[in-house]
Amino acid sequence: MNYKLSETENGVILGGVSDFEPVHIFECGQCFRWNREDDGSYTGVAYGRVINVAKEGDRVVLSNTDRAEFEAVWKGYFDLERDYSEIKRRVSVDEVMEKSVEFGNGIRILAQEPWEMLVSFIISARNSIPNIKKTIEKLSKAFGEKIGEYNGKEYYAFPRPEDLSGLSEGDIRQYGTSFRTKYIMDSAERVLQLGGIDALKDEPTDTAREQLMEFAGVGPKVSDCILLFGLSKYDVFPVDVWVQRVMDEYYTKGAYKNLNKVREYGLEMFGEYAGFGQQYLFYYARENGVGKK
Repeated sequence: MNYKLSETENGVILGGVSDFEPVHIFECGQCFRWNREDDGSYTGVAYGRVINVAKEGDRVVLSNTDRAEFEAVWKGYFDLERDYSEIKRRVSVDEVMEKSVEFGNGIRILAQEPWEMLVSFIISARNSIPNIKKTIEKLSKAFGEKIGEYNGKEYYAFPRPEDLSGLSEGDIRQYGTSFRTKYIMDSAERVLQLGGIDALKDEPTDTAREQLMEFAGVGPKVSDCILLFGLSKYDVFPVDVWVQRVMDEYYTKGAYKNLNKVREYGLEMFGEYAGFGQQYLFYYARENGVGKK
């Protein structure tokens, strides 16, 4: 991606940016710690840091950071080295995808922290995005390290496995984790025993999926989300209710009730770009109510 980087007193500006729309990136279901401000910008927490992201014409303004931090963290986090024009060309396999890509033209898949994605998508099971976000914020405030204040609001890092280890079920459940509480507790202990899950980035996708599904509360959809958003494995096709609806509406015509069959169909459609195709389809389907009766 070509852009001109300049540093300001409060952050950095990326000039001449294409394929980057904050509303598409932060509202496409891939992240839970970004919130829209009254001015249309987004403030979020990642890697123990807080930044604000605003789009002004073809400029992206990142506030509360600096050039060194941008190079070390945010360039990779926002996947700025990838040519999304080429990605969009690859996944635009028919008119439906052309429409979906146009609708979510500014989506970029974030490179998020694997441990946070593991817990976040365990929490996502049978849950709504507003509730997921509330629960994650409560857990972070209760057990995460305080990062500091930004624009008058306190921010907290996502709790580490060691922050949750040894807590009682009641300690965690009170923050809205419900039946998922034991899964979170088990995951914290397991990750500590393993020494983390970041190493799964270097494993083949199928191997990484098998290991993730050994965690309590992690099934095919949750594992695919962790692979895509936390481990940068793009040859996956997470299937939730919205993806199933859009696939039923335009492709499978309701022939596949088995979600794994829908997943396989998506993988055949997009191959190594399946994760990107899924994000465009998901965002298009949800925002337009595709297949909702």
